[in-house]
Amino acid sequence: MAVVDADQHLFEYRTLWADHMDAGDRDDALRIDDDDAGNAWLVWGGQRIVLADVTTPGDVDRVGRRLQRALRGEPPEVRYDDELAPQHWDPDARASSLTGLRVDEAVVFPNYGLAWERTLERDLAATTVNMSAWNRWCAEIAGRRLHPVAHLTLRDGDWLKAELRSLANAGVRLAMISPGLVDGRPLSHPDHDAIWAAFVEAGVTPAFHVANVTRPFADAWFESDPEPTNPVLGSVFLWSGAALAIADLTLNGVFERHPDLRLGVFELSAVWLPLFLQYLDGGYRFHRKLHGASIVDLALAPSEYVKGHVRVAAFAYERPDMLVAGCGDMFMACSDYPHSEGTATPVADYAQADLTPENSPGLFAGNLNWLLRR
Repeated sequence: MAVVDADQHLFEYRTLWADHMDAGDRDDALRIDDDDAGNAWLVWGGQRIVLADVTTPGDVDRVGRRLQRALRGEPPEVRYDDELAPQHWDPDARASSLTGLRVDEAVVFPNYGLAWERTLERDLAATTVNMSAWNRWCAEIAGRRLHPVAHLTLRDGDWLKAELRSLANAGVRLAMISPGLVDGRPLSHPDHDAIWAAFVEAGVTPAFHVANVTRPFADAWFESDPEPTNPVLGSVFLWSGAALAIADLTLNGVFERHPDLRLGVFELSAVWLPLFLQYLDGGYRFHRKLHGASIVDLALAPSEYVKGHVRVAAFAYERPDMLVAGCGDMFMACSDYPHSEGTATPVADYAQADLTPENSPGLFAGNLNWLLRR
């Protein structure tokens, strides 16, 4: 059985976006530029979004030290391009490095693509051309050992459907979307039904991943935090946006109307899921009794739709072997490589809980393969 890492990241190279969009759109391209001190930043239209940094699994402290150094206007200790190893950004080098991680294949999300969507939300055209640029790059590298994840928004249905057709033709089977409101509409809004049908028809699975997107709470809660892309409350309530979206899709009948719709949840933790499923069923039953009717009369308990439609990445320290008692076999092994909060020894980490590819095939391959429709 091939072991599949459900969550890795490939760093976008400096000009990836401009290189993969039409010439007339390049004024809107994201790019990585150096400031006068030599620090590299992801920028858009002259606005800095996030420091471009080379991460090492297990060394979160260094990320913060480098950011504070850059904010003081000091030069980097090591220049970005000098430290950026090929396996961080080059798909062939990453594929070759998988053997050292003891995995056979890997799902690869963007790196800087996690940081910019909320910054660009006021400009839908710029949002879609930069997403399309990443998606074109995904189409170039799809296949063999790497499974690149596209980047989509539900804010433009016609554009999204065209992207899905192109992605399907290229063999790209996963696409990251925001779990947040879509221009004020919940994911279950009737206007989105054709979009969910398009995902199913294309054989592309939507995925929620930690990212700087529309938040589940009002912006006022975050005003005291100077961190622009990863506020502390976002970490405390990491799972809440995905949980809210899944509840919305379930209770408003989207999963019932689209029985072959599948959804992946990545790097949003997993330990919340058993209690969430209990609250989902309990809330549905209580509301039905109190109100005398349901929003939608579901044929199954709400938790059964989640178990049947959703798969969740779980780090080894979250003990997926213990979570299955409350959820069933819903989990996927992941490393988050090469991020600082990730690991370079995922298989060994799971082995400490006696989880191996032999005794946990769903964790190490089966559930991810189901999302990939293979």
